[in-house]
Amino acid sequence: MELLSPAGNVDKLRYCYLYGADAAYIGLKNFSLRVKADNFYEDEYKAVRELKKQFPGRHLHCALNIAFHNDEIDRFVEQIPYFKLYPIDAFIVQDMGIVPLLQKEFPDAALHLSTQASCMNREAVKVYRSLGFSRVVMGREASLKEIAEIKQAVPEMEIECFVHGAMCIAYAGRCLMSAYLNGRSAQEGFCSHTCRWDYDVLFDGAEAKRLAESGALALREHKRPDEYFPVYEGDNFTAVLSSKDLCMVDHLADLKKAGIDSLKIEGRMKSVYYVALITRAYRKALDALEGKITEEEARPFVDELYKVSHRPYTTAFYYNKAEADVTVSGASESPCELVAEIAVPLSDEEAATVLRRGEELLQRREAEYAALVPQAKRAYDERVKKQPDRYLPPVQAKAGWQMYSLKALNMIDMTDASALLELVSPDIVAEPMPHGDWELVNPNTGELYRWCCDGHPCVIYTARKLCEGSLLRTAEWRRNE
Repeated sequence: MELLSPAGNVDKLRYCYLYGADAAYIGLKNFSLRVKADNFYEDEYKAVRELKKQFPGRHLHCALNIAFHNDEIDRFVEQIPYFKLYPIDAFIVQDMGIVPLLQKEFPDAALHLSTQASCMNREAVKVYRSLGFSRVVMGREASLKEIAEIKQAVPEMEIECFVHGAMCIAYAGRCLMSAYLNGRSAQEGFCSHTCRWDYDVLFDGAEAKRLAESGALALREHKRPDEYFPVYEGDNFTAVLSSKDLCMVDHLADLKKAGIDSLKIEGRMKSVYYVALITRAYRKALDALEGKITEEEARPFVDELYKVSHRPYTTAFYYNKAEADVTVSGASESPCELVAEIAVPLSDEEAATVLRRGEELLQRREAEYAALVPQAKRAYDERVKKQPDRYLPPVQAKAGWQMYSLKALNMIDMTDASALLELVSPDIVAEPMPHGDWELVNPNTGELYRWCCDGHPCVIYTARKLCEGSLLRTAEWRRNE
């Protein structure tokens, strides 16, 4: 089975591939149901091309899954030459109006039917197959039994299913709640997740059953006291508001038995940390299913699913509808916090330049200090003691150590010896990174940072052998103190 991961930008696309995805799906600006994701535009196609070269055999799917209005069709046609610059293997669509355009302009790209089309029966799948689709992303309301029946009836059609992530409480995401409350239509990519706001249920004091059937009930969101959302429920009650998060990592054998070809992870708006850990967990679980590693080897990686922010997990509609009807509020916060991304090692020449700057800084300071009279030296020593951030020590060469480029995302405090960090990589669950095993260096000055945060030029200097895509996070025990 293919593992398909979400990529909201170029950085996340790289982590999809690094952490084991066979394919990733992206959105192009203005034509995706996740317009609040960074999506892809301008000259980012160059970086995408390079990633496809770096990871041969990996696929790239493009979501063009909005419901198009006339003006959006016109803009899409205008931008076709730009879209052709991307190495797209397949388009994910729900609007049949753009199918002939894609078939004409992108004859080598496959057509995948979006889950927004709510395809959930074998006859519908046959129709889409006749129209040129090679894959159907099943409506999320389809059960495993129904999916198996569809695959048996149309074996030549690839079946893709969501296996992890947030779910929309509306039917296959066809929700007008966001559009109703604040004019931001989910079908045009502007969903404001109104189902997950905090509401009060208002009523006039009559008995609950009569109220539920009368339409007198209303929702009022806490931050919008003057806005009301009327509620009416009939005999076939379906819970409104926030659903649980989907998680099928422990049921991959059942998915394979049903004939599913591709396992899709939701989350183009999620963080790099989320994308990396969720992708890695499913990669290891799939490898165990295929006999490449043991279940015992995979389990620690799978357990990391609980170290990202999530709502209670569910198997949704796959086994029974009752499981999908349970709603929740709030989310489980991650016990860890991502603090840095680690990229490629510096070349020998680049590292030598940083070390040379450190040596030059040391020599300059020693010469300046030696030229001071005793009283001035005492004053200098006092300034260094009181203002250590203005007199950072220079980096010095250490045998066997290597430098790697580092992107700080949150505060890394080198002055707190108890602030343990952990190293996460595609094949390392989580290893402690105690202070003393590494240093943070300003590559422009050769100085050692006492602390570092987003926006600071930085390299990590360590004896550890780090692979591209390694992450640094706060340790769980430290976060729980």
